[in-house]
Amino acid sequence: MPVLQLENIDKTFGGLKAVSGFNMAVEKGEIVGLIGPNGAGKTTVFNMISGIYKPSAGKVYFLDREITGQAPFQVCQQGIARTFQNVRLFKENTVLDNVRAIYHPRTGYGIFDAIFRTPRFIKNERSISEEAMELLEALGLQDRAGEKAMNLPYGAQRRLEIARALAGKPKLLLLDEPAAGMNPSEVARMVELIRYVKEKFDLTVLLIEHQMGMVMKLCERLVVMDFGQIIATGLPAEIRGNQLVLEAYLGKGATVA
Repeated sequence: MPVLQLENIDKTFGGLKAVSGFNMAVEKGEIVGLIGPNGAGKTTVFNMISGIYKPSAGKVYFLDREITGQAPFQVCQQGIARTFQNVRLFKENTVLDNVRAIYHPRTGYGIFDAIFRTPRFIKNERSISEEAMELLEALGLQDRAGEKAMNLPYGAQRRLEIARALAGKPKLLLLDEPAAGMNPSEVARMVELIRYVKEKFDLTVLLIEHQMGMVMKLCERLVVMDFGQIIATGLPAEIRGNQLVLEAYLGKGATVA
């Protein structure tokens, strides 16, 4: 049973078909890269999986349960978490509070407890803080827990965004260009971090990334899109020399040197 399965997915905006006849299955424990040139439809696929867009046609299944058209909060509750191409944090809040915020929909106490700071409130808040600190430690951010998120270096903000995603206790993690804007040493650290969290938290990972060196090192399988359709799938070594992929990125007649 695939963790994620998309069947004949289409997405149309007005008269523009952004995604057409998209089929993909992601197996448990895989790290799969969804790649392609700008405008290929990759983020549109992510948005349909995560509930931001409703497919114009087709079905989305997660752990053999149809989630087509569910709202983002419902998709998250099912066990899918995602990050975004542009870092989305509560920048004026502390690093710790950015992670703590993700736990609050399932705190287990009510308004009365919060107003009067009942023993239930104190116990649950302490538990939330402990769990959040464990995540920050796993992501190497424990020493910056009290800093404002806006004051973190860019690479650390990316790690914090992943920590927030992990706070939702997902089974499937969607990463939208996790290495965007990073230098080569930061990219290398991000590769190791994704491998680490995948193993530590027993995750399946689907990512969009333009850093080809990163996807070739990290991903076990690649799915390549162009003009809203899949043009190739396979192992990184197979994709590297695929003529259709080369033409999509470099133009017709492109070859490997």
